[in-house]
Amino acid sequence: MSIRLREALREAAAEVPAYSVHDRAVRTARRTRWRTAAVATAVLALVAAVPLTVRGDGLTAPAGVGGAALPDRLGLPPIGALRATERPALGPASVVFSGQARGLTGLIDEDGTVAVVGASADRYRTWKVGSEVPAGEGVLLSPDGRFLAVPASPGVNVIDLTVGTARWLPSPRPGSVTTAPAGWAPDGSALAVVDTTPANPEVSSHINTLSLVRLDGGRAVRLLETPQVPVFGSPVAFAADGSQLAYQVGTKVLVSSPDGRQIDSFALPPDTALAGKGAWLPDGSLTLVAHEAAGDRWRLRRVDTGGRELPAPALPAVSGVGAIRLLGWQPDGTAWVVAYRPEPGAPYRYADELAMDQRTAYANVRSIRVLGLMPGAATPATLLTAPDQVLAVDVADSVVHAGRVREANPPSVLGGRVWWGAGVVALVLGGLATYRWVRRRRR
Repeated sequence: MSIRLREALREAAAEVPAYSVHDRAVRTARRTRWRTAAVATAVLALVAAVPLTVRGDGLTAPAGVGGAALPDRLGLPPIGALRATERPALGPASVVFSGQARGLTGLIDEDGTVAVVGASADRYRTWKVGSEVPAGEGVLLSPDGRFLAVPASPGVNVIDLTVGTARWLPSPRPGSVTTAPAGWAPDGSALAVVDTTPANPEVSSHINTLSLVRLDGGRAVRLLETPQVPVFGSPVAFAADGSQLAYQVGTKVLVSSPDGRQIDSFALPPDTALAGKGAWLPDGSLTLVAHEAAGDRWRLRRVDTGGRELPAPALPAVSGVGAIRLLGWQPDGTAWVVAYRPEPGAPYRYADELAMDQRTAYANVRSIRVLGLMPGAATPATLLTAPDQVLAVDVADSVVHAGRVREANPPSVLGGRVWWGAGVVALVLGGLATYRWVRRRRR
């Protein structure tokens, strides 16, 4: 064998081990990348799963049985509760409430935060109004619980809880400085709003304008314009078929059609007020709330649209509260009312002549309850309780009419925003740990 041939064979033999080492290194690197991807995928799956398994965080609480229902008690929103427009969408709500509760909650009076509870489960969301506006008077749930109307002066924010969007509805009154929701049409297609407008260049007096605004195009009908005093009272009450609406101005009740035509009016007797958004009875009569000073009791009275007294429903009186407001009726004649327990140290005493808007003002209320007044019953039934300093509530008409009450278990610790934040932190830490592990393997 020639010297040149032997050298060629030695060179070929020497190259074989080098190629094999390189090939093994490539395969090892490929396996390392696959392991890294698998670890990262597992970390991501774990992070994504953690928030979804925490009850009460506003994410995936189990649905209730039987559809929309009133929770039998309220809690304060947890730390980091999701906002009303955050994903995943809440869906229809049963209750919105507000107050001045402090602690593990966003219900702080400085920013007017309100809380919303899901229709069939304890899923809590919040919305910052920006000013102190009581739920049920200036923050209103639509009849089906899908929309939440809140002031956004000049105009109103209409929040769609089923898709998580907010739409601004401009004020129908030029020059308005404040706009507040006043009542929903029964089918949710229109919203009554009250605008406050300066009456002169010096802004020494104002005018209140009540309008009915359609949501599908913003077309508005002016129902009434009046000096700011006397003030609008109870929320606007719509008849079940939407053909009439009743509202209180000072000590007078006016009945109008949706096109602005006045149908009737009457002066209120002493110590009475239009009962609330549920003031219309199925037979077309109206309900008033009357305060009996002698026994410190509140009763529901019945009148026609001209104010003539009619036989009162045989419902129990409500005692020991500063005011009641009627939410609506059930087919068996049971009435649901909000009862306002008075604040013992309030700056105003509950004198007979105290207006309803003062009786329900935050400074005069310690807490609220929802009561059921059943025909023939001796005493009201407590349907919903709330912590002290939860001072106002509104309940969706669909929940009132269904009459279902469910056992509630409000969230008590952390909300969805905290869990998602913890998930992001876990993801970052997991990514750093994976990166360091890969680097060590490569070395």
